[in-house]
Amino acid sequence: MAFTAKDVAELRKQTGCGMMDCKKALTETNGDFDAAIKYLREKGMGAVAKKADRIAAEGLVDVMTIDNVTAIVEVNSETDFVAKNATFKEFVKDVLKSIIASKPADIDALLASPFAAGDGTVADALAENTYKIGEKLSIRRFNIVEGVVSTYIHGMGATGVIVSFATDVADKDGFAEYAKNVALQTAAMPVQYLDRDSVPASVLEEEKNILINQMKEDPKMANKPAQVLENIVKGKLGKFFENNCLVDQLYVKDDSMTVGKYTDTTAKALGGSIKVTGYVRYDKGEGIQKREEDFGAEIAKMMKG
Repeated sequence: MAFTAKDVAELRKQTGCGMMDCKKALTETNGDFDAAIKYLREKGMGAVAKKADRIAAEGLVDVMTIDNVTAIVEVNSETDFVAKNATFKEFVKDVLKSIIASKPADIDALLASPFAAGDGTVADALAENTYKIGEKLSIRRFNIVEGVVSTYIHGMGATGVIVSFATDVADKDGFAEYAKNVALQTAAMPVQYLDRDSVPASVLEEEKNILINQMKEDPKMANKPAQVLENIVKGKLGKFFENNCLVDQLYVKDDSMTVGKYTDTTAKALGGSIKVTGYVRYDKGEGIQKREEDFGAEIAKMMKG
């Protein structure tokens, strides 16, 4: 029984499997649609191993809070097309529920944890969804934060943040808006450290040496005493902190003050105390080497045999 590209597309729509897998299923079953569905189910987990060496650099970052516990996770797929798939999005939500329920220590522990939306483990669900969706899926990283937080997801899952606070005014009008603004700042203006106390001594020493060497190369500075250069360096380090520390950053909605000053001003207005105690920021696919592909050409080639 012959089949067409339209049949392949329909089978993919009904099963959620990859186009290549759907074409092979119809080929193996001589175009019998019901038999092809059965074939795909029977092949199931065998598809996962075949996808193991593929690059999954797309996907999304998502955040969820349940009962004062907040989790952030990055789940990767091979294509941005799959990242927009409702089945994939639901799977990511269920992974977050699993993280919050089990509070695993690392990825291996997460994969061995019970899956929140059915029988089996998270690893079982990952394999099943890899088969259903037809692409390599990977749970890359996650983090768990308890207590008072603000979260933000940017660009349909391109960037996600959690900012944590120690405060006695979380229930006051105005705190939620303040916390949201700090989360927005964290997503919009990436930094390496929370505050100047978080910067390692080795990093500061290296930065000082760079600044001193720069001034020694400047004829106007070359003959100045070492103590003078040291004092100038201390002043210049303020710019380093501003560029690299969240609390020392200029507040994007009012650059007349830093995030730290905005925090202090808000705390005073609300009649209590607020301290930014930490943050987590994930950028989807950060650091993963992506493979350039022409999917239109690949599909056309595939359909030709």
